[in-house]
Amino acid sequence: MVKFEIHDLNIWFGSVHAIKHVNIEIQANEILSVIGPANSGKTTFLRTLNRLNDLNTNYRMTGAVELEREDIRGINIEVLRRKIGMVFALPLPLPLSVFDNVAYGLRMQGERKKKRLEEKVEEVLQRAYLWEEVKDRLSESAFKLSGGQQQRLCIARTLAVEPDVVLFDEPCSGLDPISTAKVEEAMLKLKQKYTIVLVTNNVKQAARVGDRTAFFLSGELIEIDRTDKIFTAPNDKRTNDYIIGKFG
Repeated sequence: MVKFEIHDLNIWFGSVHAIKHVNIEIQANEILSVIGPANSGKTTFLRTLNRLNDLNTNYRMTGAVELEREDIRGINIEVLRRKIGMVFALPLPLPLSVFDNVAYGLRMQGERKKKRLEEKVEEVLQRAYLWEEVKDRLSESAFKLSGGQQQRLCIARTLAVEPDVVLFDEPCSGLDPISTAKVEEAMLKLKQKYTIVLVTNNVKQAARVGDRTAFFLSGELIEIDRTDKIFTAPNDKRTNDYIIGKFG
């Protein structure tokens, strides 16, 4: 099943043409890794999927982004962002307890039953591979967790409101290798239930977790294919040069 269909996507910020004629399909329950050097357009592309770019007054878009065949510009923005959650590069826990960080979105949606909140918090902390580490610390401030734990807490908070899609924008950029491995383990498990789009500067991470990989360069989608093919026999020399570190 196709989750996203992107047709001739062009994006400008003022006079800067940031995304150029991109056509791509994103399948349900896949991890799509998006790689490319700085200023390649990959984060702009990611933020287009849940309309975060709309916050920039210089932003202009042509083409179409469809979520399950519905143009995202016609979807209420609050509904869209419940359907499409996002995890950012730096952990951004709320100044609340571990429990209340996860329960926050549920309460905003009107859930008040203590038992239901407790069940849901445990469920999503399990999905984020964090429960065993924090089950005895739920009343502590989220700021007392390590950086890696905070990032997985943010993943759990995103999952609590039951999105269809989770966007990851370089989620491991500030994490140590052990924390990175735990976040990757969580992503691999989560794709059974969610569609995942991962922007990463770490090509090894893209190779480890991506079902398919898209390579962006100067706002253009150079190629997209199965991850094993992108990393062993890409069609474009520029893809290979980036992967082996000739530039970037």
